[in-house]
Amino acid sequence: MAKLKVGLIYGGRSVEHEVSLLSAASIHTNLDPSRYEVWPIAIGRDGVWRAGRPGDALDTTLERGAEVVLPATPGAALGLGDTAIPLDVLFPIVHGHGGEDGALQGLVELAGLPYVGSGVLGSSLQMDKDVSRRVLEQAGLPVCPWLRVDKTEVADDPRAVVARVVERLGLPLFVKPANSGSSVGIHKVTEAKALGRALADACRYDTKLVVERGLDAREIEVAVLGNDHPEASLPGEILPARDWYDYEAKYVDEGTELSVPAELESAQVERLRELAVRAFRVLEGAGLGRVDFFLTRDTGEIFINEVNSLPGFTEVSMYPQMWEATGLPYPQLLDRLIELALERHREHAALETTYRSG
Repeated sequence: MAKLKVGLIYGGRSVEHEVSLLSAASIHTNLDPSRYEVWPIAIGRDGVWRAGRPGDALDTTLERGAEVVLPATPGAALGLGDTAIPLDVLFPIVHGHGGEDGALQGLVELAGLPYVGSGVLGSSLQMDKDVSRRVLEQAGLPVCPWLRVDKTEVADDPRAVVARVVERLGLPLFVKPANSGSSVGIHKVTEAKALGRALADACRYDTKLVVERGLDAREIEVAVLGNDHPEASLPGEILPARDWYDYEAKYVDEGTELSVPAELESAQVERLRELAVRAFRVLEGAGLGRVDFFLTRDTGEIFINEVNSLPGFTEVSMYPQMWEATGLPYPQLLDRLIELALERHREHAALETTYRSG
């Protein structure tokens, strides 16, 4: 049986470039070499796409791979120098801008290639913390109280923005770029005098911000897997070594602990899994997604924080760990994601594209 040719796309120009490299390395190591022929495809910080050949190291490809000629027509092969690579499926693990916001997905859709993960609409919806909350709220799902703040507002009258936000939400607060991940540009604010600086810094990463009410809550996550019939994993809990789960707590501080499965009552587990699947569906998820929750310590209320269409994918990341605890090991999880990508592509390819009367 011929091996499937898998294009593993990683890197990118976002602030999550390094996180993508870590995720790609784990995926590359765990894809079964008896089933897959893996072609590394790196996107440099300069935006240049470079490809290696099966067996090439990911860092070598990123630095010295041959420049890629992107397919411009449906079904076209990827151009690597003078060689055309007829890839069977793409596995994009590019986090942040240009990777999980629908841009990369749109390019691949135009090329007519199967790929792992949500489509254009689902990716862009899940990436935008403002729009996704509006959609979740409209669907009757619980979200943390928040306000949208535009960069132009901060530039024009920062004092007015500070006054409005504190009046509406109180303190403490979290300031977040609306379209960023890995806690980049996020600030916890406990005093009104610090809010202006936090807003200005977050504007370095996006033109739109989300400011949310700070909650005394546990941080619970649930992994979702599937297309038309998604399933939810057992929940996991983040136990940050720092005051909150910032970039250093996620990727630097070894004191952060991940409790998988989380210590919860059975009714809480079922409620979280139910909400995770509903949120995934509402935000047009496909393939995979990680739903992050707040579980308040005093009342036990559950709020959806966000849905991530391309969560971190190292062997110690929460998404694969939660599926491991639910009974699906990392290599088999990768197999399933590729199966789901091919399944969704076949379904879409079968749709009519020419109008026929009757």
